[in-house]
Amino acid sequence: MNAVTEAVVSDLSPLTADIRAEYETACGLVAPTWPLDQLIAVNPFWELRDHRASDVAARISALVHGHMLMPPSYYAELEDSLISDRHLEAAATELGVERRPAASLDDNNDAPANWHNISDLLDSSRDRLHEVAWRDEIIHQISQFCAAVLKDRGDDLQSNRPGSLYKAWLDSVQHDIGIPILMGERTLGRQFDQLPEDPDTLIAQATSEIGVPTSAAELYAHALLLDVNGWASWIAYRRWQARLKDRHEDLSWDLLAIRMGWELVLWRHVAATDAAAAQRLDLLWQRQVAAPDLMLKEHATAQKQAWLWQRAEELAFQEHVAKLLGNGDAAQDDAASRPQLQAAFCIDVRSEVYRRHLEARDTGIQTLGFAGFFGLPLEYRPKGSDLSRPQLPGLLAPAIQVSEATDDALPESVERRARWRDLGEAPPAMFGLVEASGPWYAAKLLKNAFFPSVRKHPVNSLHPDAKLVLTRDGEGLAVDERTDLAAVVLHAMGLEHRFAPIVLLVGHGSTSRNNPHAAGLDCGACGGQTGELNSRALADLLNDTAVRDALTARGIDIPADTRFVAALHNTTTDEISTHCGDTPLPKNVRRWLDAASRSTREERAAKLDLPGDADHAEALVQRSQDWSQVRPEWGLAGNAAFIAAPRRQTAGRDLEGRAFLHDYDWRNDADNGVLELIMTAPMVVAHWINMQYNASVTDNVRYGSGNKVLHNVVGGNLGVFEGNGGDLRIGLPLQSVHDGEHWMHTPLRLSAYIAAPADAIQSIYEKHEVVRQLVDNDWLYLFRLDELGGVTRLYRDRWIDKPLETV
Repeated sequence: MNAVTEAVVSDLSPLTADIRAEYETACGLVAPTWPLDQLIAVNPFWELRDHRASDVAARISALVHGHMLMPPSYYAELEDSLISDRHLEAAATELGVERRPAASLDDNNDAPANWHNISDLLDSSRDRLHEVAWRDEIIHQISQFCAAVLKDRGDDLQSNRPGSLYKAWLDSVQHDIGIPILMGERTLGRQFDQLPEDPDTLIAQATSEIGVPTSAAELYAHALLLDVNGWASWIAYRRWQARLKDRHEDLSWDLLAIRMGWELVLWRHVAATDAAAAQRLDLLWQRQVAAPDLMLKEHATAQKQAWLWQRAEELAFQEHVAKLLGNGDAAQDDAASRPQLQAAFCIDVRSEVYRRHLEARDTGIQTLGFAGFFGLPLEYRPKGSDLSRPQLPGLLAPAIQVSEATDDALPESVERRARWRDLGEAPPAMFGLVEASGPWYAAKLLKNAFFPSVRKHPVNSLHPDAKLVLTRDGEGLAVDERTDLAAVVLHAMGLEHRFAPIVLLVGHGSTSRNNPHAAGLDCGACGGQTGELNSRALADLLNDTAVRDALTARGIDIPADTRFVAALHNTTTDEISTHCGDTPLPKNVRRWLDAASRSTREERAAKLDLPGDADHAEALVQRSQDWSQVRPEWGLAGNAAFIAAPRRQTAGRDLEGRAFLHDYDWRNDADNGVLELIMTAPMVVAHWINMQYNASVTDNVRYGSGNKVLHNVVGGNLGVFEGNGGDLRIGLPLQSVHDGEHWMHTPLRLSAYIAAPADAIQSIYEKHEVVRQLVDNDWLYLFRLDELGGVTRLYRDRWIDKPLETV
């Protein structure tokens, strides 16, 4: 450390409690992202849910040029076709905004100023044609470092102590002689050598030297973390997992120190090499931090017209749903006769299509919608492996372990297959693997191209005859415990008094090849896994004679001829496979399933631009096995509604695969316990899915994962790079939401419709802060659905009668 720097450092004031609190708040504003093999959808703005959605949009726009809204040209194309004058007038009245034509809007006119980090301010004077931008180099360096260090998933949480990540980065960057050469700044390395070894000291020094006032501290820290949002999201995931295990781990402070360390290095480097440039930099910086709130207000004002058009589009959709639900048949009696078949599906929007076509086969068929993990808080521990994998929503922690009942090792070692897969998916090893494999790999590529086959998942490939065992803390569940579990699930599903001879428990999964995001097409309620394990575990539980006898004593009498059958809906091919044991399905049930599969494929074929085959089965199977196929299916694209109601209120309506359907009858829920579960778990999960798809459309650059053709997997299954560098990418690939010409997902905030008494809905809204935040801060719309399909809206502690009347 030279004499000048020593003098400056000696005069530094310590980090004040107020500024530290602002920085710590910023560290908590990034939502988690799950690893690829457990991929679930997440609202990337989840930790900002206590702010109005419009305020968050303004913040993201101001800090990183991010987008939560579509461009004006998108809305202009909808004028008169989907969005009418009445929708616009209603939106203008609701938002208190004067309406302007979409064609008159222009993102480039009167665009407000954006926030600039120190690196951004310096980039404005660099020769971008011949010099690497500071921002690009910073993101690349930090991202490559994190990829090398954060390989594990945080399972060993004790080893991740505060300061460890920063110290590892400091050691790495101080020995990296390539950075000064690449950036054309020979003396830059001296500044890295003078950084302190403690992240707290680094942040205090940067705050003092750069001059960060308390009023701008949170925004500045948030902007820095958004530069490396992918890695900040991964660290947030580790923090999330730690909390589920009642432990503490948060490396966000270290990541902030790393990013701020770059800012301090550049600040000092300019001061040491160019006094005039340093003076200009200081002037620009002080001007910016003097009025950060004004910048946010300017962006909020600039977005008002876009919000008006966004709201008008949502009103148009809500009007459409209200008309569909308004054709209700309140006289239909669920208990009129015993059904011949009952089939419980996940609430996933893809199930809506299949349920509709299955019910059309025969009046004796009843379908139900329930969360795909079937209420079982499972953690799968396969034999022959030390793997432990959650099979439930990311909001919850597993309480029960499930594994095969045999002590024999798996036919093929899970660990060996996983190691080979990891080798093939590591970015630096990918081409090396192909080269080392030589002719063998060439032959494999040719075989996959011309003779594709179904790819076996190394963990999901359960033996069809495998018996599953449920344990808690190493002890098998007693009959009373298994009965408690079964009773809770049946009550939540509304299956307590009437059972068909065959009750299908239909989980879902998908098949695709060469697809790092494949788990995102599986069941989100099962933690990004197929629902096969959960459906098989529940079927075993409900077919257990001892459990049935105990249930009878509790008033749940399952007929002796009722058989629960685990099934799996392949959402790529729309085939239904079953695990029947030695007794096959009745022929009429198999016939119904096959017919429903054909009809469902026919409906989906148009969106996939398939050839005009009568069945499309062959084309869909081929699509699922094609290693070059970037769009094996559309997943949950188009999702926009969540409906919790008796099936009679939605049966026969074509909801176009856009609605999450959860069966619920408030008459069988005296204490509102099931309603509370629905509003705090499935509804929230649906919101997460909805917002991930929305953000992947409105800003795929920052909240999607870009072009999947360019993806390289990081750390086995940690995430992906687009190419060989840049930030860790989160969200959905562009190909998952766009067909090459048009968006396949319409970014609408979730409209939730619940058939229950108003006071019951409001009591849960008032009890749970998260629900209240989502509703009152405009992250989702909450409607009450009456018996005739009429809707009223709960918003900010009051019910709005006829919310669509002005439309």
